[in-house]
Parts: sequence; structure tokens; C-alpha cells
Amino acid sequence: MALMCLTVFDVIGRYLLNAPVKGAAELSELLLVSLVYLGLPAVCLDGGHVTVDLVTKSLPRWSERPRLLVTGLVSSGVLGIIAWRLYIYGAQVGGYNLVTNSLRLPVAPVVWFCAVFAGLSALITLALALAALFKRMK
Repeated sequence: MALMCLTVFDVIGRYLLNAPVKGAAELSELLLVSLVYLGLPAVCLDGGHVTVDLVTKSLPRWSERPRLLVTGLVSSGVLGIIAWRLYIYGAQVGGYNLVTNSLRLPVAPVVWFCAVFAGLSALITLALALAALFKRMK
């Protein structure tokens, strides 16, 4: 909602009043990346990732559990690596106090926020992968 309101006010200010919102681009970037990582655990929990089943739909039914386990472990590992690298990057930019250009907002807290939610997504994906072993087949 904040991102939407910011964009509306910036467009109105820019084109109708010739007075754009100062730092709107920076705020939009920070809000957008935060929104993506905030929604990532929900997407993982819901199983809402984009999937292509060109090969898997023709596999035998008994292969579903191992496939879900393997893909879940790989996805969890990738998300874990992303969380780890985001945490390290947050420490780096926090070490030299990186701030945005015009509003001078610190970047490190946003990076750490993203790292926490990527880590949470990795844990959710791992739990779902392990739960696939005990899933009752339809």
C-alpha cells in the first residue's frame, strides 16, 4: 500500500504539479525489494513457485516423494545460500555505512531484512521437503 501511494503521489507531483516526491525512486526500490522478500516465505509455504511439469507428469507415481524431497532440498539450499550471502553483503555495506543517494537512508537494515526472510523461506522449504517423505499419496 505504501509503495502504491508513493507512486501515485510521485506521478501526480511530477506531471501535474511539476514537483516530484524527493527520493521516490530510492524509496520505491527499498520498498519493492522488501516486499519481494516479505512475500517469499508465503510463496514457499503455499507452494506457489513457478513450475514446469513437462517431464514430471509422465514419471511414475512412486517417484513423486523422492522428486519432491530432492527439489525441496535443492531449493532450500539455494535459498540458504542467498540468505547467507545477503547477510554477508549487509555486513559489508553496514561496515562502510552505505546510504541511498538523496535521502541518505542506510541500506544495511534492508539487506539484513531480506536475509532473514530468505533464511525463513529456506527453513520452510526444507520442512516441506522433509514432510514430502511422509505425505500420503492420493
